[in-house]
Amino acid sequence: MIWEAIIESSYAGAKGGLGALGLCKEARGNLEAALKLNPNALDGSAYTSLGTLYYKVPGFPVGFGDHDKARKLLKKALEINPNGIDPNYFYAEFLYEEGEYAQALQYLDKAAKAAPRPGRELADKGRRAEIATLTSQVKKELG
Repeated sequence: MIWEAIIESSYAGAKGGLGALGLCKEARGNLEAALKLNPNALDGSAYTSLGTLYYKVPGFPVGFGDHDKARKLLKKALEINPNGIDPNYFYAEFLYEEGEYAQALQYLDKAAKAAPRPGRELADKGRRAEIATLTSQVKKELG
């Protein structure tokens, strides 16, 4: 369910626009169902992905986006996997979007130091590139 939701939300991000909202809603449903079955599955990835959806999707009346809910979900992901590359990166990205640059930099640093995930070398390589890009943007904002 979690992987299906990740695929749906990734496709929605690539598709963009209002046409992607249906995919986001499907992903949200899969993530909520996964949390009911096992909230700790995949090191809390459902919380990370759901939190990310809540801050990337527009709010009411267009979508279901909610930055307060996003913050809670992303923090829950960090409780489960405090040293993971994904929860630290996505929380940093959220903080960047919120204008909380100094805090974002702390989580980006933690994400950059995350241990490699066996069998996920390609994903880690891509995420590390995203970490470097966002770190550069955050440092620009901090002056």
